[in-house]
Amino acid sequence: MGLTARIRTRDGWAVSHAVVTVTDMTGAQVVRAEADEEGAVRDAVALVPGAYTVIVTAVGYAPVASSAIVTASGRAEIGTVTLARQGGTELPPPGPWTVDPAHSSVGAVAQHLGISSVHGRFTQFAGLIEIAPDEVAKSRVEAVIRADSIDTGNAMRDGHLKSPDFLDVERHPEITFVSTGLTPATGSDRWTVHGDLTLHGVVRPVDLDLAYLGTGADPWGGTRAAFRATTELRREDFAMNYNQVVQAGIAAIGTTLKVELDIQAVQGETLPQA
Repeated sequence: MGLTARIRTRDGWAVSHAVVTVTDMTGAQVVRAEADEEGAVRDAVALVPGAYTVIVTAVGYAPVASSAIVTASGRAEIGTVTLARQGGTELPPPGPWTVDPAHSSVGAVAQHLGISSVHGRFTQFAGLIEIAPDEVAKSRVEAVIRADSIDTGNAMRDGHLKSPDFLDVERHPEITFVSTGLTPATGSDRWTVHGDLTLHGVVRPVDLDLAYLGTGADPWGGTRAAFRATTELRREDFAMNYNQVVQAGIAAIGTTLKVELDIQAVQGETLPQA
């Protein structure tokens, strides 16, 4: 007897914090039940036969209302209720997501001689994303990069970048980022990730412009989410002041760096095979 329902997102993920409210034809509440970790609602209270209104709500989702008829058995089997995220974009299900370095990239672009760009990337890094269950804005990101894994395609240049003139990898072997907050940006799939970046021994607040690209299954039985993030850093903010002026007003290396992140994250705290 009683009320049963399954609450899911459009992508089929359980909405574990959903609330189902049942009202009679006078508008009086007769049942209020919360979904469990599997998005299931089970309430044993038998209902008087008749017509009812069922309202399903969850933080971050548009509410859904529908009618239900309770038969002489006293049961209200609602079935599966699908909730759409406010703004229309489904986000990854809550819990930990591990960054997959084999299918991700951490890159930086610097201006060279005022006329072209030099592209580099870090080849060794790790990260963990924690999607909050009740409010996406409470989600967290932590990442660490091996500073000596810089690769610009030129051994001499890489050696200079690892020296005390720039990264000083002997004294500062790691670059870290720890998020401090998350706010929605323009568009339902775009966010600003606020955090503290530790680079060259200096800690500075940095904002990442984040785009969520979607979630899907992988060939190894896992689930992956994809993100792209960008930001711009000033070298002088991190005490990297080396430069060489080649002519009036033109420096050999630009004072700003454009950082470009393409991230795949696997659901859970361990990675499947690559």
